[in-house]
Amino acid sequence: MFYYLSQFKDIFFGFNILHYITFRAGMAGLTTFLLCLLLGPLFIRKLKEHKVKEVAKRGDCPDLDKFMESKEGTPTMGGVFIISSILLSVLLWADMLNPYVLLSCLTCVWLAVLGFIDDYSKLTHKGKGRGLSKRTKLLWEILLGCLIGTYVYFHPQTSTRIDLPFLKNVIINLGIFYIPFVAFVVIGTSNAVNLTDGLDGLAIGCVLMVSMALAVLSYVTGHVKISEYLFIPFIPGAGELTVFCAAMVGASLGFLWFNCHPASVFMGDVGSLPLGGTLGIIAVIIKKEVLLFILGGVFVFECVSVIIQVISFKTRGKRVFKMSPFHHHLQLSGWKESKIIVRFWIIAAVLAVITLMTLKIR
Repeated sequence: MFYYLSQFKDIFFGFNILHYITFRAGMAGLTTFLLCLLLGPLFIRKLKEHKVKEVAKRGDCPDLDKFMESKEGTPTMGGVFIISSILLSVLLWADMLNPYVLLSCLTCVWLAVLGFIDDYSKLTHKGKGRGLSKRTKLLWEILLGCLIGTYVYFHPQTSTRIDLPFLKNVIINLGIFYIPFVAFVVIGTSNAVNLTDGLDGLAIGCVLMVSMALAVLSYVTGHVKISEYLFIPFIPGAGELTVFCAAMVGASLGFLWFNCHPASVFMGDVGSLPLGGTLGIIAVIIKKEVLLFILGGVFVFECVSVIIQVISFKTRGKRVFKMSPFHHHLQLSGWKESKIIVRFWIIAAVLAVITLMTLKIR
């Protein structure tokens, strides 16, 4: 909204600053942070009034449940005010005619609705399973991925090529197979963040690190001179995603204010699914799909730990970890929750730095 005031710079020269992505990104981050701080107490109070509370005990692991006793009854679905603040801030500070911003908003809303239905189902059918079936969630995630993949496939300013880090002239063109590849990215990123969201502040702290790095990557990808200097694909208009990423950074900081240990509220699937999926789609748009595996290494490892555990138990009847995802294995190994959280944040920060370093290693 405010972006369009830059067109009236001849009337008032101060409007010209609204043309700059860096200024609007900073304002978007600040806006989401303040919105979370303002909306947070209100939402938490309303969640308590309506008894929207977390069922922390799983029942299938008594050893883990003893760590979850203190979390039982904590308000959940705090992702509502995370996503609301992001979308409102983007509406205020981004160019809403930019197709990449619209795709990111679509992803965010789509997965937020899916997550909301899943959370609501868990709360209203406590004795009849935990939320939507995996098949149902997978179907809607695949549909979203295929829709965005189809857009990328047919849009003249995007491509189906995958840019490999460390290598200057090695490019893989997936062609029509890029569509299912995007669906795979949506499924992987949304569920990986969801799996990581098991300890106070763990997932949102890592989302913060990834969002900051993607903000930088979006800016350089949408800047013709910088992208040429770094030998990375230049994508016109992609720089506007810097504003979206900055909004996610601000929202992550704002939510972490309430979600840090001991948490006053949990984000629920309504927060974790859209945050993860949106990060994945932004990486797809700016052609950093492969780099996302490095940048989101914490999420990747958490997801892989679950896959390894399931395969090992079904094929050998034995578990590799005491429990998956891996952060629960560390809990059962005697690690304090705060130590696990902070060390995962450190790893996420280091991976973000490594990711940015790859821009010059070609």
